[in-house]
Amino acid sequence: MYFVLVSVLACLASCHCFIERDEKNENHCGLLQHWIESSLVSMEIIKRGFHREVEITVELSPDVHSAVRVLLLHRWPRGVYVDPYQLASLSDLSDWKIILDSTIDLEGPAHKTTGFVTFVYPTPDGTTPTLLKVTIPIHGRYHEPSFVGETFTSVEIEPPELLLWTEKCVPLNNVEPHDVMEAPCTHHNSSSCQWVKQQHQQKEQGPVSVQFPVGDGSLCGPVCGGTLLVTMLCCVALSKHMWEHRII
Repeated sequence: MYFVLVSVLACLASCHCFIERDEKNENHCGLLQHWIESSLVSMEIIKRGFHREVEITVELSPDVHSAVRVLLLHRWPRGVYVDPYQLASLSDLSDWKIILDSTIDLEGPAHKTTGFVTFVYPTPDGTTPTLLKVTIPIHGRYHEPSFVGETFTSVEIEPPELLLWTEKCVPLNNVEPHDVMEAPCTHHNSSSCQWVKQQHQQKEQGPVSVQFPVGDGSLCGPVCGGTLLVTMLCCVALSKHMWEHRII
């Protein structure tokens, strides 16, 4: 009888612990959902020409917990690229870290490359402030020449997607209307975590259009013909000079 009583009490204690743990998990998940709904992401592109800078500002909810981790997922179009070597040097001098989803072709033109994704960790270590700022240098790719008289082409850059994660809300359940996606837990890219992604309609702004100059395709013939003519004249003049002075 004593054994049965002890078993029942142990079972009730275990059930109480599980229920309490589930309630705490639901509470933290509810707070995480509130924090991401109260956060804003804005983006500004500065400088001119082929070399620009993307300034990203994240305003988190004032009551966000310092242990919450922030991830900015940026889907870049094929008309621009980032230099991994430049990012590595900047990352060593700044607080944020970045990883790429693929190898970047630094020389390829826009029509022969594809878009890519970056994962930016504004605060990889330590506590998370409510205001975060990240500046990422980008570079425009060369585009195909225009045969209709256009001198510029537009590239639309979308603002990054905001993702939040906390170890106190695992697993993620009932976070609708937000989505849950797998992404690297840290910039070390050694494991994946479930992150809550902010809905697109909650972004403060839409895509930003950037213009890059393009060549005039109608001038290909004259330019190639002129280049060939100048090359032949230079070869003739050089050969004549070498013959007169018996250089060979």
